[in-house]
Amino acid sequence: MKPSIHYYNETAGLTENRYLNYINGEWKPSSTGAFIENINPATGEVLGEVTQSAAADVEEAVQAARAAQKSWRLVPAPERAEILYEVGRLLKERKEHLAQVLTSEMGKVIAEARGEVQEAIDMAYYMAGEGRRMFGDTTQAEMPNKFAMSIRVPVGVAGLITPWNFPIAIASWKSLPALVTGNAVIWKPANETPFMAYEFVHIYEEAGLPKGLINLVYGSGGEVGEAMVGHPDIDIISFTGSNEVGAAINEKAGRMLKRTSLEMGGKNAITVLEDADIDLAVDGILWSAYGTSGQRCTACSRIIVHKSVKEQLEEKLVERIAKLRIGNGLDESVDVGPVINRSALERIDEYVRIGVHEGARLLCGGRILGETDGISGGHYYAPTLFTDVTADMRIAQEEIFGPVTALISVKSLEEAIEVNNSVKFGLSSSIFTRDVNRVFQAMRDFDTGIVYVNAGTTGAEIHLPFGGTKGTGNGHRDSGVASLDVYTEWRSVYVDYSGKLQRAQIDNN
Repeated sequence: MKPSIHYYNETAGLTENRYLNYINGEWKPSSTGAFIENINPATGEVLGEVTQSAAADVEEAVQAARAAQKSWRLVPAPERAEILYEVGRLLKERKEHLAQVLTSEMGKVIAEARGEVQEAIDMAYYMAGEGRRMFGDTTQAEMPNKFAMSIRVPVGVAGLITPWNFPIAIASWKSLPALVTGNAVIWKPANETPFMAYEFVHIYEEAGLPKGLINLVYGSGGEVGEAMVGHPDIDIISFTGSNEVGAAINEKAGRMLKRTSLEMGGKNAITVLEDADIDLAVDGILWSAYGTSGQRCTACSRIIVHKSVKEQLEEKLVERIAKLRIGNGLDESVDVGPVINRSALERIDEYVRIGVHEGARLLCGGRILGETDGISGGHYYAPTLFTDVTADMRIAQEEIFGPVTALISVKSLEEAIEVNNSVKFGLSSSIFTRDVNRVFQAMRDFDTGIVYVNAGTTGAEIHLPFGGTKGTGNGHRDSGVASLDVYTEWRSVYVDYSGKLQRAQIDNN
């Protein structure tokens, strides 16, 4: 099945299904002249080709962004916000089209794709509201006839590097707060989802965003990403992706004293205690482990279960997993779509082999799907469940990023907390229990940036901060009002109207 593709300007950014850069308000091929294919992971069909850029293209984008930001920072924030309201309106108007494009490029089922586009819509309206709420602080000065306040000012040029698994939601988390606070943007999306990037930038263009304020540069991390991180006139890098790449970005940017906002991996756990609603827990596990085919940083890849309900939970999970419908996400009846590409299939399958070798017991799944399963073309992996897993196994410690989860048995809440916190990541955790005292203990002691109670590990809302602790990030947050801190500096202002020199912290007695 193909999405109902239609172009709002047949010449803007697309030439014979070739996705072009957008720099200083113009759609243009890269300086290299090179293109790579954009593949539908559900079918293997070639959807188009995406230009591959180099440092010269980043340089051109930086010059455009730097020039545009000089005047954009002087535009009142409520006026900047009006463009974001229009972005939200256009996203809402084109929601179904965008969802179909998203599913065709990335593979997630269409219902999830609609939800992701809705997240971008919500973020546009929320951040537009921040145009009138970009509060600072006023406070009493310590001397007479003196006024003191703090205000937010833009950082300058923001370099955004976004992944393929949430190609418009994460892009909205980063670009919208960057723009409403007065910055210009250079955006490197993932090569796997170029059409979504084209659509989003085209909406910014149509909404009336002045040229130079958003620049789209397609290409690899090794070429475009490296050039962005190392460019002295890009003031901040906001990155979502793997720990390895994030750590390298942080190291390189740190030597330049450049700000970074990093949102990286997760090894998230759902804890199911003996008093839990088991059927509700099963619903939460299925959605969190196998939604987006497990390709979420918030995916549940560990299930920490009290030993007294372990067998009951296993039986119910195996029964429900067997009923999951696997196929092309454009089919409304499908529950689980493909993974992104062949290398992802091979990595997931290798982790399954590791789990078996470590002594974990495979309850279901554990294989690549193909024609014998009624599937032709695409990249599909069977939803997989392990049991008899110990907390120190690699499949319980390392991020797999696929439809694989593992049951770990514990004897108490205290042990569950210890297991939950035993990984290097700290993004999301969940607990199923009817005991309010245990809820509050888990809320206090789980060492993750997000905690869910009687729900799975996924489903963040845009008005709350999104991010984690430990190896998941470096303290910044996407989404919510906290995201304004990423793209602004605090400036303290003192106004002395005494008519004489007053010196702070000077002891005149």
